[in-house]
Amino acid sequence: QVQLVESGGGLVQPGGSLRLSCAASGFTFRSSNIRWYRQAPGKERELVAFISSTGDTRSYLESVEGRFTISRDNSKNTGYLQMNSLKPEDTAVYFCNADIQGTRVWGQGTQVTVSS
Repeated sequence: QVQLVESGGGLVQPGGSLRLSCAASGFTFRSSNIRWYRQAPGKERELVAFISSTGDTRSYLESVEGRFTISRDNSKNTGYLQMNSLKPEDTAVYFCNADIQGTRVWGQGTQVTVSS
């Protein structure tokens, strides 16, 4: 079965850090582009970060540029989102997404709450 499972979310103070993980199974992970999305209450889902299958190309939402880092370990079939200098406006459910030959597959999401 094709599956993405996010983990690493939680409650953190402003200025703190979290690392989200996305464990993939059931498909050829190394051939798939990976994206992280987030959705805050009352807001539309937005693309946070992108990484190509090889990791050679990465891009970010402007508001997280310089604070977040997307990465992947193809040997472990896992994607990551390192989040530093977190702000309250980063509070959202974060979703991992894989593009498998034109078909998008989503994880279940993990809650990130940034609050003092």
